[in-house]
Amino acid sequence: KEIVEKILPVVDNFERGLAQAQEGDAFADGMKMIYKQLTTTLDDLGVKPIEAVGKEFNPDFHNAVMHVEDESLGQNVVAEVFQTGFQCGEKVIRFAMVKVAN
Repeated sequence: KEIVEKILPVVDNFERGLAQAQEGDAFADGMKMIYKQLTTTLDDLGVKPIEAVGKEFNPDFHNAVMHVEDESLGQNVVAEVFQTGFQCGEKVIRFAMVKVAN
């Protein structure tokens, strides 16, 4: 758990960097391959992202940091994820930081 907790900020930084990458940029394409290898390795170790968007808010997996009124979403539904949460088996490694609707 301690090792995974130390690796997750690297995953976060990859995601932030890749979100800014231009399509067709060879360097960004290489970074995407490294990111995919990292996430595949975590998956092979049993570390999975916590599903959140569109799911009912669950304090066992989600940390609500914002609320929004949105009639297109149901009551107590996760509208947006600010930081992906991860779990290994039934154990939460890091809660998903989310915005909850209604």
